[in-house]
Amino acid sequence: MRIADFFKSIHFKMITIFMLLIFIALQVIGVYFTGELESQLEENHRDMIIERADLLEYNVRQELTRDRDEEEEPLEDDIADLLQEFFSIDNSEAQVIGPNQQVLGTSDWNEQDIVGQQSTSVRVERALLGSSDDKIVKDRTGNRMLVVTQSIEDNGDILGAIYIEASMGSIYSEMNEINSIFFKGALIALAITAVLGILLSQTITKPIVDMRKQAKVMREGDFSRRVRVYGQDEIGQLAESFNSLTMNLKEANAMTEGERKKLSSVLTHMTDGVIATDELGRIILMNKRAEQLLNVNSNRIMGASLPEMLHLSETVAPSDLYDYSDSILLDFSDENEAFLLEANFSVIRNEEGPVNGLITVLHDVTEKETIERERREFVANVSHELRTPLTTMRSYLEALEDGAMEDENLGPRFLQVTQNETERMIRLVNDLLQLSKMDSDDLKITFETVDLGALLHQISERFEMITKDKNIRFSKDIPIHPIYVDMDKDKMMQVFDNIVSNAVKYSPDGGTITIQVIARTKAIDIEISDEGVGIPKDSQPRVFDRFYRVDKARARNLGGTGLGLSIAKELVESHDGYISVDSEWQKGTTVSVTLPYSVHEKAGVSE
Repeated sequence: MRIADFFKSIHFKMITIFMLLIFIALQVIGVYFTGELESQLEENHRDMIIERADLLEYNVRQELTRDRDEEEEPLEDDIADLLQEFFSIDNSEAQVIGPNQQVLGTSDWNEQDIVGQQSTSVRVERALLGSSDDKIVKDRTGNRMLVVTQSIEDNGDILGAIYIEASMGSIYSEMNEINSIFFKGALIALAITAVLGILLSQTITKPIVDMRKQAKVMREGDFSRRVRVYGQDEIGQLAESFNSLTMNLKEANAMTEGERKKLSSVLTHMTDGVIATDELGRIILMNKRAEQLLNVNSNRIMGASLPEMLHLSETVAPSDLYDYSDSILLDFSDENEAFLLEANFSVIRNEEGPVNGLITVLHDVTEKETIERERREFVANVSHELRTPLTTMRSYLEALEDGAMEDENLGPRFLQVTQNETERMIRLVNDLLQLSKMDSDDLKITFETVDLGALLHQISERFEMITKDKNIRFSKDIPIHPIYVDMDKDKMMQVFDNIVSNAVKYSPDGGTITIQVIARTKAIDIEISDEGVGIPKDSQPRVFDRFYRVDKARARNLGGTGLGLSIAKELVESHDGYISVDSEWQKGTTVSVTLPYSVHEKAGVSE
């Protein structure tokens, strides 16, 4: 793997470039040099052969034109001597041809048998016609030969011709040796270039490799490393710029990371849910609060459609949410409890650019809406509760003003009604004031250790005296031994008075009210039961709500304000207790109050 990486590296590429440049330069020089040298050698060889041919032609012409004695050597011997004098060259042959194409002599001793024979060469025929020629040709063995033909003229007459074949082998052998020397020199130059390329390329590649390593560690988030600056050339300036870039990236990354942590902390600890989507309405971000409100896992719903997640897919498309400037109330309520969310949408958009996404902020408004609903109901109930007695009083006062006061029977009765309605409004106002103190934590509770059994006996005896006319019987199942409870006696007496009073109001004549005390391990239960009409199952969870009445007309006629059980619940819970109701329609109702034992009582039990 490392060898493959080396061949892909800039180091190898630079060495290859250096060697290719030198190789190409040597090739260009070699081709030009050898070409020119070969041409020059061929030209020199041709000039030499032609020069000797001219000398031979001159001397042969002299021999052919002079008068010869009978005692002299034959013409062929003189021509042979001239050929040996001028053309004793290796691998060369010169022939002198007469006007009738008869070979008069040859320089090749091995070819003397052709003397006197007819020459069949076309070039000789052209030379006898007055045409001279020189040309390089290949013989039957493939060797290149310089062929020179030259006519022998005297005053316009053709006396004969000279035919020369000079081998070029020595020239090309010499060229081959020169090429071999040049090739060896090129290999030596390339080897030296490779070594120098390795050494010189390191001065360039080493800083680049260092910057590559720096870029790799920067990619992994490490900005502490610095690139070494080897000089002030362009690469050194690049290294300095790279170090400056590293510092800037380090600062920018630290700033970005800090902002990211701040944003992450803000999103994590926000009491509102935040959801971010892309331009297509697909979820790309969700904080923990949004997961809790929607009861989902962000890792599983990434990429899901926002309208589908908010149960709006049937009526709203993702693009429609960009136009929502007002909040949307989302109802996630089920059969067991109400759950309402308020959604606000904000568009993510570049400055004067297209929409990039959407930010949705979810806020749990269940309690807010519940409080608002209860506030409206409370105002309506208070208005209704006050309007009814005030309307009654106004009617009776108008009747008294119109003359009913003079009537001995109607006057006192009308005054009694106005007095009852006044007392009813006073009770209502007092109850409202007490609830207001409870809501503002302004209610003062003074604890003292009280014998619960004695308190219940006292309350039941008082109501027995009050209810003699209705012939209501009280059944008490209260332990004989003292039962101590830490309580505010007046407040708890108000609680039991309210419960027993309701039992008396709704009990039929001759009915029985049972007061039972049940000792538990850590607390004590007080159950007060009657034999009245009871409470329907669907109304039982709401009997402790303010102004709630099962039978509004009857309760109002009996003088109830609808706040008694609400006050009782607040007072019991302020004593760390619990109050509940259990009723069966047409059979009766049982109200249970659970209070913790007194510390003294616990000590007495342990002893």
